[in-house]
Amino acid sequence: MRLSRYFLPILKENPREAEIVSHRLMLRAGMIRQQGQGSFSWLPLGKRVLDKVCWIIREEQNRAGALEILMPTIQSAELWRESGRYEDYGKEMLRIKDRQDRDMLYGPTNEEMVTEIFRSYVKSYKDLPLNLYHIQWKFRDEVRPRFGVMRSREFLMKDAYSFDLDYEGAKAAYNRMFVSYLRTFTRMGLQAIPMRADTGPIGGDLSHEFIILADTGESQVFCHRDYLSLAVPGADTDFSNDAEIGAIVKTWTTPYAATDEMHDEAAWEKVPASDRVSARGIEVGHIFHFGDKYSKPMGAKVTGPDGKDHFVSGGSYGIGPSRLVAAIIEASHDDNGIIWPEAVTPFDVGLINMKAGDAECDRVCGELHAAFAAAGKEVLYDDTDQRPGGKFATADLIGLPWQVIVGPRGIAAGEVEIKNRRTGERETLPIADVKQRFGAAA
Repeated sequence: MRLSRYFLPILKENPREAEIVSHRLMLRAGMIRQQGQGSFSWLPLGKRVLDKVCWIIREEQNRAGALEILMPTIQSAELWRESGRYEDYGKEMLRIKDRQDRDMLYGPTNEEMVTEIFRSYVKSYKDLPLNLYHIQWKFRDEVRPRFGVMRSREFLMKDAYSFDLDYEGAKAAYNRMFVSYLRTFTRMGLQAIPMRADTGPIGGDLSHEFIILADTGESQVFCHRDYLSLAVPGADTDFSNDAEIGAIVKTWTTPYAATDEMHDEAAWEKVPASDRVSARGIEVGHIFHFGDKYSKPMGAKVTGPDGKDHFVSGGSYGIGPSRLVAAIIEASHDDNGIIWPEAVTPFDVGLINMKAGDAECDRVCGELHAAFAAAGKEVLYDDTDQRPGGKFATADLIGLPWQVIVGPRGIAAGEVEIKNRRTGERETLPIADVKQRFGAAA
Protein backbone atom coordinates (compact mmCIF):
# COMPACT_ATOMS: atom_id res chain seq x y z
CA MET A 1 0.00 0.00 0.00
CA ARG A 2 1.39 3.38 -1.04
CA LEU A 3 1.08 6.03 1.65
CA SER A 4 0.33 8.63 -1.04
CA ARG A 5 -2.89 6.70 -1.78
CA TYR A 6 -3.73 5.78 1.82
CA PHE A 7 -6.01 7.63 4.22
CA LEU A 8 -3.83 8.34 7.25
CA PRO A 9 -4.83 11.66 8.89
CA ILE A 10 -1.86 12.19 11.22
CA LEU A 11 -2.17 14.82 13.97
CA LYS A 12 1.04 16.59 14.97
CA GLU A 13 -0.24 17.92 18.29
CA ASN A 14 -1.69 16.02 21.22
CA PRO A 15 -5.50 16.33 21.31
CA ARG A 16 -6.63 18.18 24.43
CA GLU A 17 -9.49 15.78 25.11
CA ALA A 18 -7.21 12.72 25.29
CA GLU A 19 -6.42 11.84 28.92
CA ILE A 20 -4.46 8.58 28.48
CA VAL A 21 -1.72 7.38 26.14
CA SER A 22 -3.83 5.04 24.01
CA HIS A 23 -6.52 7.66 23.32
CA ARG A 24 -3.88 10.23 22.46
CA LEU A 25 -1.91 7.95 20.15
CA MET A 26 -4.97 6.47 18.42
CA LEU A 27 -6.15 9.98 17.52
CA ARG A 28 -2.70 11.19 16.50
CA ALA A 29 -2.00 8.08 14.39
CA GLY A 30 -5.26 8.49 12.48
CA MET A 31 -6.75 5.24 13.79
CA ILE A 32 -10.06 6.61 15.05
CA ARG A 33 -12.28 9.67 14.81
CA GLN A 34 -14.64 10.66 17.60
CA GLN A 35 -18.21 11.10 16.33
CA GLY A 36 -19.98 11.77 19.60
CA GLN A 37 -19.72 11.13 23.31
CA GLY A 38 -18.22 7.67 23.62
CA SER A 39 -18.70 6.97 19.90
CA PHE A 40 -15.91 6.49 17.36
CA SER A 41 -15.36 5.76 13.69
CA TRP A 42 -12.53 3.35 12.96
CA LEU A 43 -10.31 4.68 10.17
CA PRO A 44 -8.26 2.42 7.85
CA LEU A 45 -5.19 1.98 10.08
CA GLY A 46 -7.28 1.31 13.18
CA LYS A 47 -9.62 -1.04 11.32
CA ARG A 48 -6.68 -3.18 10.20
CA VAL A 49 -5.56 -3.66 13.81
CA LEU A 50 -9.11 -4.31 14.98
CA ASP A 51 -9.54 -6.99 12.30
CA LYS A 52 -6.31 -8.73 13.34
CA VAL A 53 -7.36 -8.72 16.99
CA CYS A 54 -10.70 -10.24 15.99
CA TRP A 55 -9.00 -12.89 13.89
CA ILE A 56 -6.85 -14.08 16.81
CA ILE A 57 -9.94 -14.19 19.02
CA ARG A 58 -11.78 -16.24 16.38
CA GLU A 59 -8.94 -18.71 16.00
CA GLU A 60 -8.76 -19.36 19.73
CA GLN A 61 -12.52 -19.56 20.19
CA ASN A 62 -12.73 -22.06 17.35
CA ARG A 63 -9.80 -24.02 18.77
CA ALA A 64 -11.67 -24.31 22.08
CA GLY A 65 -14.77 -25.67 20.33
CA ALA A 66 -16.98 -22.57 20.19
CA LEU A 67 -19.12 -21.99 17.08
CA GLU A 68 -19.53 -18.56 15.51
CA ILE A 69 -22.94 -17.05 14.83
CA LEU A 70 -24.15 -13.46 14.44
CA MET A 71 -27.01 -11.96 16.42
CA PRO A 72 -28.78 -8.61 15.90
CA THR A 73 -27.82 -5.43 17.76
CA ILE A 74 -31.48 -4.50 18.36
CA GLN A 75 -33.35 -6.84 20.70
CA SER A 76 -36.94 -7.23 21.85
CA ALA A 77 -37.65 -6.10 25.39
CA GLU A 78 -39.92 -9.13 25.81
CA LEU A 79 -36.95 -11.49 26.00
CA TRP A 80 -35.44 -9.38 28.75
CA ARG A 81 -38.75 -9.32 30.60
CA GLU A 82 -38.74 -13.12 30.49
CA SER A 83 -35.39 -13.24 32.24
CA GLY A 84 -36.34 -10.45 34.65
CA ARG A 85 -33.47 -8.19 33.63
CA TYR A 86 -35.33 -5.53 31.66
CA GLU A 87 -36.09 -3.32 34.66
CA ASP A 88 -33.07 -4.39 36.68
CA TYR A 89 -30.32 -3.60 34.19
CA GLY A 90 -30.31 0.15 34.81
CA LYS A 91 -29.81 3.29 32.78
CA GLU A 92 -26.85 1.80 30.88
CA MET A 93 -29.39 0.04 28.65
CA LEU A 94 -30.57 2.15 25.71
CA ARG A 95 -34.34 1.55 25.55
CA ILE A 96 -36.15 2.45 22.34
CA LYS A 97 -39.50 1.90 20.59
CA ASP A 98 -40.12 0.90 16.99
CA ARG A 99 -42.87 2.37 14.78
CA GLN A 100 -45.39 -0.14 16.15
CA ASP A 101 -44.62 1.24 19.62
CA ARG A 102 -43.01 -2.03 20.69
CA ASP A 103 -40.33 -1.86 23.38
CA MET A 104 -36.90 -2.57 21.96
CA LEU A 105 -33.34 -2.09 23.15
CA TYR A 106 -29.84 -1.75 21.76
CA GLY A 107 -28.20 -4.87 23.19
CA PRO A 108 -25.61 -4.40 25.93
CA THR A 109 -25.18 -8.21 26.00
CA ASN A 110 -26.93 -11.27 24.52
CA GLU A 111 -27.72 -13.85 27.20
CA GLU A 112 -31.47 -13.64 26.55
CA MET A 113 -31.28 -13.78 22.77
CA VAL A 114 -28.88 -16.72 22.63
CA THR A 115 -30.97 -18.58 25.21
CA GLU A 116 -34.01 -18.08 22.96
CA ILE A 117 -32.05 -19.52 20.04
CA PHE A 118 -30.97 -22.48 22.16
CA ARG A 119 -34.43 -23.33 23.50
CA SER A 120 -35.88 -23.23 19.98
CA TYR A 121 -33.63 -25.99 18.66
CA VAL A 122 -31.90 -28.01 21.37
CA LYS A 123 -34.04 -30.56 23.22
CA SER A 124 -31.71 -33.42 24.19
CA TYR A 125 -28.55 -33.77 26.26
CA LYS A 126 -27.07 -35.56 23.23
CA ASP A 127 -26.69 -32.17 21.54
CA LEU A 128 -24.56 -30.85 24.41
CA PRO A 129 -22.13 -29.33 25.14
CA LEU A 130 -22.75 -26.27 22.99
CA ASN A 131 -20.91 -22.96 22.93
CA LEU A 132 -22.06 -20.21 20.56
CA TYR A 133 -20.21 -16.92 20.09
CA HIS A 134 -20.34 -13.84 17.94
CA ILE A 135 -18.40 -10.61 17.45
CA GLN A 136 -20.92 -7.79 17.41
CA TRP A 137 -21.35 -4.13 18.36
CA LYS A 138 -22.81 -3.39 21.78
CA PHE A 139 -24.12 -0.21 23.40
CA ARG A 140 -24.01 0.72 27.07
CA ASP A 141 -24.99 4.25 28.00
CA GLU A 142 -22.05 4.86 30.31
CA VAL A 143 -22.59 7.72 32.74
CA ARG A 144 -19.09 8.95 31.98
CA PRO A 145 -17.51 7.57 28.80
CA ARG A 146 -13.80 8.39 28.79
CA PHE A 147 -10.35 7.26 27.72
CA GLY A 148 -11.33 6.90 24.06
CA VAL A 149 -12.25 3.34 23.06
CA MET A 150 -11.16 2.10 26.48
CA ARG A 151 -14.51 3.13 27.96
CA SER A 152 -16.87 4.05 25.15
CA ARG A 153 -20.62 3.74 24.84
CA GLU A 154 -20.58 1.81 21.58
CA PHE A 155 -17.99 -0.95 21.39
CA LEU A 156 -17.17 -4.23 19.67
CA MET A 157 -17.58 -7.34 21.80
CA LYS A 158 -16.83 -11.02 21.40
CA ASP A 159 -19.39 -12.73 23.57
CA ALA A 160 -19.65 -16.51 23.88
CA TYR A 161 -22.37 -18.52 25.62
CA SER A 162 -22.05 -22.11 26.80
CA PHE A 163 -24.85 -24.59 27.48
CA ASP A 164 -24.37 -27.83 29.44
CA LEU A 165 -26.50 -30.43 31.17
CA ASP A 166 -25.18 -29.81 34.68
CA TYR A 167 -22.66 -27.93 36.77
CA GLU A 168 -19.81 -30.33 36.00
CA GLY A 169 -20.27 -29.82 32.28
CA ALA A 170 -20.64 -26.07 32.71
CA LYS A 171 -17.45 -25.91 34.78
CA ALA A 172 -15.58 -27.78 32.04
CA ALA A 173 -16.90 -25.24 29.48
CA TYR A 174 -15.81 -22.40 31.78
CA ASN A 175 -12.34 -23.91 32.03
CA ARG A 176 -12.04 -24.21 28.25
CA MET A 177 -12.81 -20.52 27.86
CA PHE A 178 -10.41 -19.69 30.70
CA VAL A 179 -7.54 -21.41 28.89
CA SER A 180 -8.63 -20.02 25.52
CA TYR A 181 -8.39 -16.51 26.98
CA LEU A 182 -4.89 -17.11 28.31
CA ARG A 183 -3.77 -18.10 24.81
CA THR A 184 -5.65 -15.27 23.12
CA PHE A 185 -4.05 -12.47 25.09
CA THR A 186 -0.56 -13.99 24.95
CA ARG A 187 -0.76 -14.16 21.15
CA MET A 188 -1.44 -10.41 21.16
CA GLY A 189 1.68 -9.71 23.18
CA LEU A 190 -0.21 -9.13 26.45
CA GLN A 191 0.46 -10.62 29.87
CA ALA A 192 -3.05 -11.14 31.24
CA ILE A 193 -3.68 -12.28 34.81
CA PRO A 194 -6.99 -14.01 35.67
CA MET A 195 -8.46 -12.54 38.86
CA ARG A 196 -11.53 -13.41 40.91
CA ALA A 197 -14.14 -10.81 40.07
CA ASP A 198 -17.64 -9.58 40.83
CA THR A 199 -20.35 -10.95 38.51
CA GLY A 200 -22.18 -7.61 38.18
CA PRO A 201 -25.40 -7.44 36.11
CA ILE A 202 -24.59 -10.71 34.29
CA GLY A 203 -25.11 -12.67 37.51
CA GLY A 204 -23.82 -16.03 38.67
CA ASP A 205 -21.49 -17.39 41.31
CA LEU A 206 -18.16 -17.80 39.49
CA SER A 207 -16.30 -15.11 37.59
CA HIS A 208 -12.80 -14.10 36.53
CA GLU A 209 -11.54 -10.92 34.96
CA PHE A 210 -8.41 -11.04 32.82
CA ILE A 211 -6.28 -8.07 33.77
CA ILE A 212 -3.16 -6.52 32.29
CA LEU A 213 -1.12 -4.36 34.61
CA ALA A 214 -0.86 -0.72 33.51
CA ASP A 215 -0.46 2.61 35.29
CA THR A 216 -3.56 3.92 33.50
CA GLY A 217 -5.72 1.01 34.69
CA GLU A 218 -9.16 1.86 35.99
CA SER A 219 -9.04 -0.33 39.09
CA GLN A 220 -6.70 -1.50 41.80
CA VAL A 221 -5.73 -5.17 41.56
CA PHE A 222 -3.78 -7.58 43.74
CA CYS A 223 -1.87 -10.69 42.74
CA HIS A 224 1.00 -13.00 43.62
CA ARG A 225 4.25 -12.36 41.77
CA ASP A 226 4.19 -15.93 40.43
CA TYR A 227 1.69 -14.80 37.79
CA LEU A 228 4.39 -12.79 36.05
CA SER A 229 6.28 -15.96 35.12
CA LEU A 230 3.61 -18.66 34.67
CA ALA A 231 3.85 -20.53 31.36
CA VAL A 232 0.86 -20.01 29.05
CA PRO A 233 -0.56 -23.18 27.41
CA GLY A 234 0.77 -23.85 23.92
CA ALA A 235 -0.92 -24.45 20.57
CA ASP A 236 -0.88 -28.20 21.24
CA THR A 237 -3.30 -27.84 24.17
CA ASP A 238 -5.99 -30.52 23.97
CA PHE A 239 -9.29 -28.75 24.63
CA SER A 240 -11.15 -32.06 24.50
CA ASN A 241 -9.28 -33.29 27.58
CA ASP A 242 -11.23 -31.89 30.55
CA ALA A 243 -8.66 -33.13 33.05
CA GLU A 244 -5.78 -31.44 31.24
CA ILE A 245 -7.70 -28.18 30.91
CA GLY A 246 -8.80 -28.35 34.54
CA ALA A 247 -5.20 -28.81 35.69
CA ILE A 248 -4.15 -25.69 33.76
CA VAL A 249 -6.94 -23.67 35.36
CA LYS A 250 -5.95 -24.93 38.81
CA THR A 251 -2.36 -23.79 38.22
CA TRP A 252 -3.60 -20.37 37.12
CA THR A 253 -6.04 -19.91 40.01
CA THR A 254 -4.02 -21.23 42.96
CA PRO A 255 -1.87 -18.12 43.63
CA TYR A 256 -3.74 -15.14 45.05
CA ALA A 257 -5.27 -12.76 42.50
CA ALA A 258 -8.32 -10.53 42.91
CA THR A 259 -9.82 -7.30 41.73
CA ASP A 260 -10.53 -4.56 44.25
CA GLU A 261 -14.18 -5.63 44.63
CA MET A 262 -13.19 -9.20 45.54
CA HIS A 263 -10.03 -8.42 47.50
CA ASP A 264 -9.65 -10.39 50.75
CA GLU A 265 -7.28 -8.56 53.06
CA ALA A 266 -6.88 -11.56 55.37
CA ALA A 267 -5.83 -13.83 52.48
CA TRP A 268 -3.58 -11.08 51.12
CA GLU A 269 -1.74 -10.85 54.42
CA LYS A 270 -0.76 -14.52 54.06
CA VAL A 271 1.13 -13.76 50.83
CA PRO A 272 4.81 -13.00 51.57
CA ALA A 273 5.44 -9.27 51.26
CA SER A 274 8.11 -9.82 48.63
CA ASP A 275 5.60 -11.70 46.44
CA ARG A 276 2.80 -9.14 46.57
CA VAL A 277 1.98 -7.15 43.45
CA SER A 278 -0.47 -4.32 44.01
CA ALA A 279 -1.04 -2.25 40.88
CA ARG A 280 -3.51 -0.63 38.54
CA GLY A 281 -5.08 -2.94 35.99
CA ILE A 282 -7.02 -2.88 32.71
CA GLU A 283 -9.73 -5.48 32.17
CA VAL A 284 -9.37 -7.16 28.76
CA GLY A 285 -11.74 -10.10 29.27
CA HIS A 286 -14.41 -11.34 31.66
CA ILE A 287 -15.91 -14.83 32.05
CA PHE A 288 -18.96 -15.93 34.07
CA HIS A 289 -20.69 -19.13 35.15
CA PHE A 290 -24.33 -18.45 36.04
CA GLY A 291 -26.00 -21.87 36.06
CA ASP A 292 -29.74 -21.71 35.35
CA LYS A 293 -30.10 -17.93 35.85
CA TYR A 294 -31.43 -17.59 32.28
CA SER A 295 -32.49 -21.11 31.36
CA LYS A 296 -34.96 -21.46 34.24
CA PRO A 297 -37.07 -18.31 33.69
CA MET A 298 -36.88 -18.72 29.92
CA GLY A 299 -37.66 -22.45 29.84
CA ALA A 300 -34.43 -23.61 28.22
CA LYS A 301 -34.29 -27.27 29.15
CA VAL A 302 -33.22 -30.57 27.66
CA THR A 303 -34.10 -34.20 28.26
CA GLY A 304 -31.28 -35.84 30.21
CA PRO A 305 -30.03 -39.44 30.11
CA ASP A 306 -32.48 -40.16 32.96
CA GLY A 307 -35.41 -39.22 30.72
CA LYS A 308 -36.19 -36.14 32.80
CA ASP A 309 -36.10 -32.47 31.79
CA HIS A 310 -33.16 -30.41 33.07
CA PHE A 311 -32.68 -26.66 32.91
CA VAL A 312 -29.31 -26.19 31.25
CA SER A 313 -26.34 -24.72 33.08
CA GLY A 314 -24.82 -21.74 31.33
CA GLY A 315 -21.93 -19.33 31.17
CA SER A 316 -20.94 -16.25 29.23
CA TYR A 317 -17.52 -15.09 28.14
CA GLY A 318 -16.62 -11.61 26.90
CA ILE A 319 -13.65 -9.98 25.21
CA GLY A 320 -13.82 -6.41 23.90
CA PRO A 321 -11.73 -6.24 20.70
CA SER A 322 -12.09 -2.46 20.40
CA ARG A 323 -11.00 -2.02 24.02
CA LEU A 324 -8.17 -4.50 23.46
CA VAL A 325 -6.60 -2.30 20.77
CA ALA A 326 -6.26 0.48 23.33
CA ALA A 327 -4.98 -1.93 25.98
CA ILE A 328 -2.25 -3.17 23.64
CA ILE A 329 -1.11 0.42 23.07
CA GLU A 330 -1.11 1.11 26.81
CA ALA A 331 1.17 -1.90 27.25
CA SER A 332 3.39 -1.22 24.23
CA HIS A 333 4.46 2.33 23.40
CA ASP A 334 7.24 4.85 23.96
CA ASP A 335 7.59 8.63 23.78
CA ASN A 336 7.58 8.53 19.97
CA GLY A 337 4.43 6.50 19.47
CA ILE A 338 2.94 3.03 19.28
CA ILE A 339 5.00 -0.18 19.19
CA TRP A 340 2.80 -2.89 17.69
CA PRO A 341 3.33 -6.57 18.53
CA GLU A 342 3.85 -8.35 15.21
CA ALA A 343 0.64 -10.39 15.55
CA VAL A 344 -1.62 -7.32 15.42
CA THR A 345 0.42 -4.74 13.53
CA PRO A 346 -1.55 -3.00 10.74
CA PHE A 347 1.40 -3.52 8.37
CA ASP A 348 4.49 -5.70 8.81
CA VAL A 349 6.96 -3.29 7.27
CA GLY A 350 7.19 0.45 6.76
CA LEU A 351 9.15 1.11 3.56
CA ILE A 352 10.49 4.67 3.58
CA ASN A 353 11.64 6.32 0.36
CA MET A 354 13.91 9.15 1.49
CA LYS A 355 13.86 10.87 -1.89
CA ALA A 356 10.65 10.09 -3.73
CA GLY A 357 11.01 11.04 -7.38
CA ASP A 358 14.65 10.02 -7.56
CA ALA A 359 14.86 7.33 -10.23
CA GLU A 360 17.14 4.99 -8.30
CA CYS A 361 15.32 5.40 -4.98
CA ASP A 362 12.01 4.75 -6.72
CA ARG A 363 13.43 1.71 -8.51
CA VAL A 364 14.89 0.07 -5.39
CA CYS A 365 11.76 0.81 -3.35
CA GLY A 366 9.65 -0.73 -6.10
CA GLU A 367 11.79 -3.88 -6.09
CA LEU A 368 11.68 -4.16 -2.29
CA HIS A 369 7.95 -3.54 -2.19
CA ALA A 370 7.34 -6.28 -4.76
CA ALA A 371 9.70 -8.71 -3.00
CA PHE A 372 8.12 -8.15 0.42
CA ALA A 373 4.62 -8.53 -1.00
CA ALA A 374 5.62 -11.76 -2.77
CA ALA A 375 6.76 -13.09 0.62
CA GLY A 376 3.36 -12.35 2.10
CA LYS A 377 4.41 -9.24 3.99
CA GLU A 378 1.98 -6.34 4.32
CA VAL A 379 3.87 -3.17 3.43
CA LEU A 380 3.08 0.51 3.91
CA TYR A 381 5.28 2.30 1.37
CA ASP A 382 5.96 5.95 2.20
CA ASP A 383 6.33 7.41 -1.29
CA THR A 384 5.26 10.91 -0.24
CA ASP A 385 7.33 14.07 -0.76
CA GLN A 386 7.39 14.80 2.99
CA ARG A 387 10.73 15.73 4.53
CA PRO A 388 12.81 12.87 6.05
CA GLY A 389 12.19 14.04 9.61
CA GLY A 390 8.45 13.95 9.05
CA LYS A 391 8.65 10.48 7.52
CA PHE A 392 10.59 9.13 10.49
CA ALA A 393 8.16 10.74 12.94
CA THR A 394 5.18 9.20 11.14
CA ALA A 395 6.82 5.77 11.03
CA ASP A 396 7.58 5.85 14.76
CA LEU A 397 4.11 7.16 15.61
CA ILE A 398 2.19 4.41 13.80
CA GLY A 399 4.54 1.83 15.27
CA LEU A 400 5.14 -0.77 12.54
CA PRO A 401 7.64 -3.41 13.78
CA TRP A 402 10.15 -2.81 10.99
CA GLN A 403 11.24 0.22 8.99
CA VAL A 404 13.23 -0.19 5.78
CA ILE A 405 14.88 3.10 4.85
CA VAL A 406 16.01 3.72 1.28
CA GLY A 407 18.13 6.78 0.44
CA PRO A 408 20.49 7.93 -2.37
CA ARG A 409 23.69 7.43 -0.37
CA GLY A 410 22.82 3.92 0.63
CA ILE A 411 21.80 2.96 -2.88
CA ALA A 412 25.11 4.22 -4.22
CA ALA A 413 26.77 1.67 -1.91
CA GLY A 414 24.20 -1.01 -2.74
CA GLU A 415 22.73 -0.86 0.76
CA VAL A 416 19.61 0.10 2.69
CA GLU A 417 18.97 0.60 6.39
CA ILE A 418 16.53 -1.34 8.55
CA LYS A 419 15.26 -0.29 11.95
CA ASN A 420 13.61 -2.39 14.64
CA ARG A 421 10.86 -0.20 16.11
CA ARG A 422 10.78 -1.96 19.48
CA THR A 423 14.52 -1.88 20.23
CA GLY A 424 15.50 1.11 18.09
CA GLU A 425 18.40 -0.89 16.68
CA ARG A 426 19.51 0.06 13.17
CA GLU A 427 21.42 -2.06 10.69
CA THR A 428 22.76 -1.36 7.22
CA LEU A 429 22.60 -4.32 4.84
CA PRO A 430 23.02 -5.09 1.14
CA ILE A 431 19.75 -4.82 -0.74
CA ALA A 432 19.70 -8.56 -1.49
CA ASP A 433 20.12 -9.36 2.21
CA VAL A 434 17.17 -7.13 3.11
CA LYS A 435 14.99 -9.04 0.66
CA GLN A 436 16.07 -12.27 2.31
CA ARG A 437 15.56 -10.86 5.82
CA PHE A 438 11.88 -10.34 5.11
CA GLY A 439 11.37 -13.72 3.50
CA ALA A 440 11.82 -13.13 -0.22
CA ALA A 441 14.42 -14.55 -2.53
CA ALA A 442 17.07 -12.06 -3.61
